[in-house]
Amino acid sequence: MKTIIHKADTRGFANHGWLKSHHTFSFASYQNQERMNFGALRVLNDDVVQPKMGFGTHPHQNMEIISIPLKGALSHKDSMGNKRAIEVGEVQVMSAGTGLTHSEFNDSKTDEVNFLQLWIIPEALSVEPNYEQRAFASEGKQNQLQTVVAPKDKLEGDALPISQQAYIYRTSLDAGKSVHLDIKSGQNGFYIFVVDGEVDIADTILRKRDAIGISETERIEIKANDKSELVIVEVPMN
Repeated sequence: MKTIIHKADTRGFANHGWLKSHHTFSFASYQNQERMNFGALRVLNDDVVQPKMGFGTHPHQNMEIISIPLKGALSHKDSMGNKRAIEVGEVQVMSAGTGLTHSEFNDSKTDEVNFLQLWIIPEALSVEPNYEQRAFASEGKQNQLQTVVAPKDKLEGDALPISQQAYIYRTSLDAGKSVHLDIKSGQNGFYIFVVDGEVDIADTILRKRDAIGISETERIEIKANDKSELVIVEVPMN
């Protein structure tokens, strides 16, 4: 088993006033040659957007982009004609492929929006752009794994499709409970991000916003010491 630990306070940080962003991997002005990616996982940003502020229209190309709201609602508008709000409990995926533009905005006059934005390198370039979002029942992740994103050719349940052999799971664990992760492919690794709580993974204690990357193993157990919320990304390492 090979592991890499990223503690919450080692992430890059940018304060733009309207946006406060913690960067797990190199992004924009935060550049760290030892924190470029974990396999196909290229970006994991923990963003807080102030009321009545947001990201203006900007382009993306050849990237799988996943947004997971943790607090508040984020309005989305793109060049494919989609115009919707993303709320807590929902997950949004965009396959940028040949290219698209979009904007994201916090419409609230009083409340911040906090969301995770993940970028996964696609398995093929210049695919047709695609957008989907879906609400996932909270009970579906209670003390079990809930698959929210999967490869478009290997979809499971209500999982949203992306153009990569990667999966994203969510779980909410009560104190004392545990779940097991079984690798889909020997070429894959797990990147486990602790949204909240305290867990024990591979004899390592991780707390709020800590993360661990694990590869070269077939099975992992996650034990919750406190009530915990996690986002788990399984990605090809090559």
